[in-house]
Amino acid sequence: MQRRYRIDKGIKYLLFFSAIVSIIIVFLIFFFIFQSSLPAFQQIGLRNILLETTWRPTNGQYGILAMIVGSVMVTFMAIVMGVPLALGAAIFLAEVAPRAVQNVFRSAIQLLAGIPSVVYGLFGMVVLVPIVRRIPVPGNSGYGLLSAAIVLAVMILPTITSVTEDALRAVPRSYKEASLALGATHWQTIIHVMIPAAKSGIIAALILGVGRAIGETMAMIMVIGNSVIMPTPLTDNPLTIFLRQARTLTGNIAVEINYATGLHESMLFATGVVLFILIMIINASAHLILRNGERS
Repeated sequence: MQRRYRIDKGIKYLLFFSAIVSIIIVFLIFFFIFQSSLPAFQQIGLRNILLETTWRPTNGQYGILAMIVGSVMVTFMAIVMGVPLALGAAIFLAEVAPRAVQNVFRSAIQLLAGIPSVVYGLFGMVVLVPIVRRIPVPGNSGYGLLSAAIVLAVMILPTITSVTEDALRAVPRSYKEASLALGATHWQTIIHVMIPAAKSGIIAALILGVGRAIGETMAMIMVIGNSVIMPTPLTDNPLTIFLRQARTLTGNIAVEINYATGLHESMLFATGVVLFILIMIINASAHLILRNGERS
């Protein structure tokens, strides 16, 4: 009995140590990035960095507002397009599809998660960009927010689908049986019982999807156009803003880090700090929404 107790206690301490190490790693990453970005924050100023739209390192202009807007817009568009597809696929796999069909579809969706991002980027350049270019709008090159958002929506699909499916399967079967016994249809049970009961898992899936979308680099570089400009409509039609070229925060770091030196290099690390904080804000907001929903 004492031996079993010691083993259980040892495993408890091992798991605690693993959690502490994970927190320390995150803290060290942030500390390293923040330390390297201090010269930029001190010489340029936080206000100029966040509120200026011009990025010309050769002229000493380091505004990243346009890239923040580009990152947020393409992520939002990808979530709007990808989440309904992922949620529908998860419901189909968890509650509708026969077992044989589940195996085929689940394998196909999991295969999407293993495709390198550069392959998604090549697909976007060769297939998607020419299709978007056919939209008759002056100045439409095919490269822009719409192409990037479609690629991102496909990239986040397997992550959100897999986690959402697991959340739905984790709902106790008694919930479903009780709903059906009360006269609800299968679809009403899914909408009014299964999904609300799996809400925490679905929100966790959304957080993972947002993190994947806002942190994606290679595919974005290949299809978004990489123009450091504030996204604005190409014509009087406000919807043409989705055809505007842009640049994301991650793309900016990847494109320029190889040749950046001095203040320019420090500013790229500052861009990483802004991206880090932006992801933290998104995660904290999602947890707050979930907590308020559980209280209500």
